[in-house]
Amino acid sequence: RNLVVEKYIRASPLSLVPFRSSSSLPVFQTSALSPAVVSLLTGMEINLGKLAFDIDFHPSDNLVATGLIDGDLHLYRYSSDNTNSDPVRVLEVHAHTESCRAARFINGGRALLTGSPDFSILATDVETGSTIARLDNAHEAAVNRLVNLTESTVASGDDDGCIKVWDTRERSCCNSFEAHEDYISDMTFSPDAMKLLATSGDGTLSVCNLRRNKVQAQSEFSEDELLSVVLMKNGRKVVCGSQTGILLLYSWGSFKDCSDRFVDLSSNSVDTMLKLDEDRIITGSENGMINLVGILPNRVIQPIAEHSEYPVERLAFSHDRKFLGSIAHDQMLKALIFMIVMVSHFMTVACKKSVGAENERSKLDIEGEDISESGLKMYYLWDLDNILQGSISTQRNENGVVNNNVDSDDDDEMDVDDNPSKSTKGKKTKKNASKGHAAGDSNNFFADL
Repeated sequence: RNLVVEKYIRASPLSLVPFRSSSSLPVFQTSALSPAVVSLLTGMEINLGKLAFDIDFHPSDNLVATGLIDGDLHLYRYSSDNTNSDPVRVLEVHAHTESCRAARFINGGRALLTGSPDFSILATDVETGSTIARLDNAHEAAVNRLVNLTESTVASGDDDGCIKVWDTRERSCCNSFEAHEDYISDMTFSPDAMKLLATSGDGTLSVCNLRRNKVQAQSEFSEDELLSVVLMKNGRKVVCGSQTGILLLYSWGSFKDCSDRFVDLSSNSVDTMLKLDEDRIITGSENGMINLVGILPNRVIQPIAEHSEYPVERLAFSHDRKFLGSIAHDQMLKALIFMIVMVSHFMTVACKKSVGAENERSKLDIEGEDISESGLKMYYLWDLDNILQGSISTQRNENGVVNNNVDSDDDDEMDVDDNPSKSTKGKKTKKNASKGHAAGDSNNFFADL
């Protein structure tokens, strides 16, 4: 009961039930209904005082930037070890005469790029706050989005549907695309194909070829505005969030019409999406909810947070993925500790209390690794291969027949993921999987699982 893990247990959506075991360890049985559980523990909150339009984390440092409605650019330094300490504002720049709609770190985090309805794009030095460069007439309409492409190129999109690619070293435009008839809502980049994908308020998805400097493909008009876009399944699928809450899935190379539609997410608009891995995304909706969503098979894995009752404007990960940052219309920047715990149905979790000789602080020993209280912010407890293979829940009846509870689209070639991703991020290696172990052997308890 004195374990540090109690802090996590109280904040976790898991239901923990005592479980009998011959081991001397206290053991709990989880009754989670999903194989994927995400817990967002209390992190930091920043009252910005004004409506924020964009958020971006530094690529290697504990810094977060946000652009505000009054044209200000704020930069905050936060602590990753002690979440009780308040973030400190280290930079405040009045970047634009109108609102600051877009903000991105560029040049390895040495500069901040911002875009505004005043048609300008500004590069600001992160250390000093001084202006590096300003393009006063970068676009003929309000600059709405910025996205990093390579180390030296960045793309911008405006309210007239124009997309421009900029060389940050030459400080000049190297590509321009008249891709849409309405505002650019979101963009994402495929580095392997050197193609830039964009969604727009005109209800279409465009594919811009940077090598040939032309709009290579464009989808048919959908029923409503497309607000967000991410690349999934190792570049084979494109997911777009819409104003009605429907997710449209396009197969790479077949952009005219979507290959699948996921309608069970929400009736509220999907304003922003963040890629977690090749099979899951995090969505921010108009109702303030942040959800974890699986792609092919399409399912809502679980709601993971509620920013507020107001629409979620943007989501972003910190450089080490310890924090999930969000901004909404409540004028608050929230960066919650992002903790993912993957569990199978009725998986047993063993918690061993070990007292350090020096500080006598309780620690949690899981699979041979100690986690102190300060380190209990982000911890992965899963075999990713098993999770990806076991995404569709199955249940075996008395006759030994497997009943699949989720509709499968395996007959549709475009929707089948023949080569599931083998991501190594946070993956635990099985040790001694083929060897037998005694029930009381705590060191190999999780290896047996």
